[in-house]
Amino acid sequence: MNPRSYLLESFLVAVKAANPAHIVPQHLPNPPKGRTLVVGAGKASAAMALAVENAWPSSVQLEGLVVTRYGHKLPTQRIKVIEAGHPIPDENGEQAAREILAAVKALKSDDLLLCLFSGGGSSLLSLPVDGISLQELKEVTHQLLWCGARIQEINTVRKHLSAIQGGRLAAACEAPILALIISDVTGDEATHIASGPCSPDPSTFSDALAVLDQYQLNAPSSVRKTLLEGKVRTASETPKPGSLIFSRVENRIIASAYQSLLASANYFQEHTIATLILGDTVTGESREIAKSYAALAREIRLHPQLLKAPVVLLSGGETTVTIKGSGRGGRNSEFLLSLLIELADLKDIYALACDTDGLDGTENNAGALISPDSLIRAKQLGLNAASFLTNNDAYTFFKQLNDLVITGPTYTNVNDYRAILIL
Repeated sequence: MNPRSYLLESFLVAVKAANPAHIVPQHLPNPPKGRTLVVGAGKASAAMALAVENAWPSSVQLEGLVVTRYGHKLPTQRIKVIEAGHPIPDENGEQAAREILAAVKALKSDDLLLCLFSGGGSSLLSLPVDGISLQELKEVTHQLLWCGARIQEINTVRKHLSAIQGGRLAAACEAPILALIISDVTGDEATHIASGPCSPDPSTFSDALAVLDQYQLNAPSSVRKTLLEGKVRTASETPKPGSLIFSRVENRIIASAYQSLLASANYFQEHTIATLILGDTVTGESREIAKSYAALAREIRLHPQLLKAPVVLLSGGETTVTIKGSGRGGRNSEFLLSLLIELADLKDIYALACDTDGLDGTENNAGALISPDSLIRAKQLGLNAASFLTNNDAYTFFKQLNDLVITGPTYTNVNDYRAILIL
């Protein structure tokens, strides 16, 4: 097997480790005396719902509604699936969130609310509070996504503009709640996954305002007004840790980036390739993280006594891109393009960076691959790697090299997967 094939296979192994069909059934509770309502949101929610249906006794009542990204719908029978906008919310997501909230409010104490949350749920479950229109929520979301803010900061704002996130779904429910969660955020904190509809929220309106100020966002006046009023009227705050609301709630992480990295590490070790997991909580600007990883790869390549090759460096997490150019490309392809430039003078290094949901940013690729001849092939095509990086146009660069990784939707999401193979 050639190095590129090892990298591609390892990515598929990592994705498989987070497959809802294998994971969800292990965590299902016994049916309650009353009704079981399934609700959810995220890129994996349809696959999670299908897994629930397949494992749930056919003779036992089951109903529900989940919302997922366009193109991620699966053929469920008892749980309704609605597709909506991601990463910018839309009317379908707003209507789905409204229906979910109404259904949850109708539950009684002997019923069960089974929630299925995964990455992408924040935009898909979009129900703005009174005083904010969906268009205004779209505008502030767009600004937050493009300014380089961390996902935790983005979700702090979202939770305080939402009628359903930040623990408010749990607050609307009288029934016991079990939330099964596939984590796509560093630290695996339930409050940041799908903006924590059933999780206590430690952040405040003041924190949300601080995010707007830190990134100098020109948010709609209604957004800033809502946050300022919330800061004064503490009664409108999101439910906090320690609230009795959460005494009947369990938020359970059932898949994470680290579990997928371990599966990939086992794969490489089975092929006698040493592994070094650099962490599953990597954050920061994609191109800058790439420079740090290139420096580490350089040390290993030039000083083999440190760590004998072949060795693969694995990492997960969620980097960011501050968009200044007009090109196309997600954070993983931008990471790889920066890495390629930094490793220009070294041989025998291959790398892959992909998003485990199969979609890098808003493009149709999961990510891309680089190999020792990538820059040579680029020059033959008249491509200047540095110019493409400056223009945030990594997608176009790797497309012309035929080095994009295209898998289509994977129906799960444990965030970024990066592997640097040093021979």
